[in-house]
Amino acid sequence: MLIRLRYGRRLQTYLKIGACVLVGLCYFAFLFRESLNAYEHRERATAAELEAESEPSKQQLKLKRQQLQRQRILAKQQEQGKGIAGGNASAGSSSSQAAAPPPPPPATTLNPVYEYSEELHSRTERELQRRSEHLAAVCDRYKLQEKYPPNPWEFFVSPGHNNLVWCNVFKAASSTWMYYFNILAGYDVKYLQRTETQPLELARKRFPRPELGELMELLPSALSFLFVRDPFERILSAYRNKLEGNKNTFYKALGNKIVHRYRKRNLGGPWPRCGPTFEEFVRFLIAEHAAGKRFDEHWAPVYSFCTPCSVNFTIIGKTETFQRDSEFIIRQAGLESLLLGLGKLPQRKQRKIGNQARSGVKSEALVERYFADLDRSTLDQLLKIYRIDFELFDYDYRRYYDMVHPWSLEQSTAASGGPAVASTSTTPSISSGLAGQSTQGQAT
Repeated sequence: MLIRLRYGRRLQTYLKIGACVLVGLCYFAFLFRESLNAYEHRERATAAELEAESEPSKQQLKLKRQQLQRQRILAKQQEQGKGIAGGNASAGSSSSQAAAPPPPPPATTLNPVYEYSEELHSRTERELQRRSEHLAAVCDRYKLQEKYPPNPWEFFVSPGHNNLVWCNVFKAASSTWMYYFNILAGYDVKYLQRTETQPLELARKRFPRPELGELMELLPSALSFLFVRDPFERILSAYRNKLEGNKNTFYKALGNKIVHRYRKRNLGGPWPRCGPTFEEFVRFLIAEHAAGKRFDEHWAPVYSFCTPCSVNFTIIGKTETFQRDSEFIIRQAGLESLLLGLGKLPQRKQRKIGNQARSGVKSEALVERYFADLDRSTLDQLLKIYRIDFELFDYDYRRYYDMVHPWSLEQSTAASGGPAVASTSTTPSISSGLAGQSTQGQAT
């Protein structure tokens, strides 16, 4: 009996030891498998990083090959054209029967990577040079360099990308270049597509506002640029986005302030909840300018905001030729591999970061309808604020006189039902508005 008991205890002991050994082996096998998985995952991540680092260089080589191929094709076309021209000259009357050289590629930049041509590049370069010369002539004519010193407040400086300098003009198609600068700042495209943080806030984290001395020291060796827009189309776009209907929560208080100041109401009646009309907004701008108040950046004149007469910008782009001018800037800065291959943001995201109207109708298509609510006298006063921008960037302000009423509301009332008296106000000159604008420009 005792022997059986001893053997039974030994067997239990052996079973326990065996179970412990088996559990230990299973545990070490599990750790070994997890180590292998972690090692394989790290190897795959390293390979992906190497591939991502080598991708830009591949894209650059591909782009370079495409450019060289297009240059060869263009050179062959030019040689064929010369040969045909020479044959026509010797043949005399048979020139009309000779085949014409093939037409040059279309001057479109719907796809900047694949539709680049030397001819389009040269034509763009000439147009940009003409804009710079026109601006310099206007600045010298009115001595604007002395009145508006450099204002670095809205400049973005990217020294790591060939000293790229941009002045952000709000409501002048600035959302795309804000997106580009966030790419240059190192943000991932997918992150920019899904984040709810404002693009301006993201950009300022990586590109803080420069000091005046820093900006002026960098400008001579920098590629500096800004984009401009028809001044009245720009303020209309700002009104529609910020104040119309009081839908913008940040500007709702300002909208209510404008309504209370400039709108008449029945005694004892409630104030309407809708935002200010465009005519009320324009009267607000005129009064603020007359008082020397600082303008919001969305409707501040460009001459006092980006001070183009004191800052010698390399390139002056326009929203009317935005795609072409942007491609030119990107190529001049050598950023093709970073920016030209980017996919577009989703439509919802484009509307949000671009402050676009929900209707999708652009302000330039509605400008005549809104300006029909103004009279000539009001237009004259509005031109005292923005006339310099019209002159500097070669926009036509005279077309707006065909949109407004030829007489003011006061004149129409004074006529007491008789024929309205046409306004005798003349188009304001630049010099008539410079006194008040100089003070405002300093504040802006």
